[in-house]
Amino acid sequence: MGVVTGIVLYAIIWFMTLFVVLQVGVTSQSDTGERVMGTHGSAPVNPQLKRRFLVTSGVAAGIWAVIAGVILSGAVTIDDIDLFTRFGMGQPD
Repeated sequence: MGVVTGIVLYAIIWFMTLFVVLQVGVTSQSDTGERVMGTHGSAPVNPQLKRRFLVTSGVAAGIWAVIAGVILSGAVTIDDIDLFTRFGMGQPD
């Protein structure tokens, strides 16, 4: 795995993790009963984006380390996920 591949893999994992972290522990304006005029009731009261970005970075780094370790160790190769020959569809073109 090259450097650029590692960075792209981390970016994909980071954004997928962000979408999960953004939903965890959100207190909406409807929950607190203090709704600001012009906003939706499900808007968060205190989004804490800096904290969420730090949590996302830490979790994504852990997930990336596991996936990169599996890729670099050779435990899973491209031959292991070759679905064309595994399911009898012939050789890919």
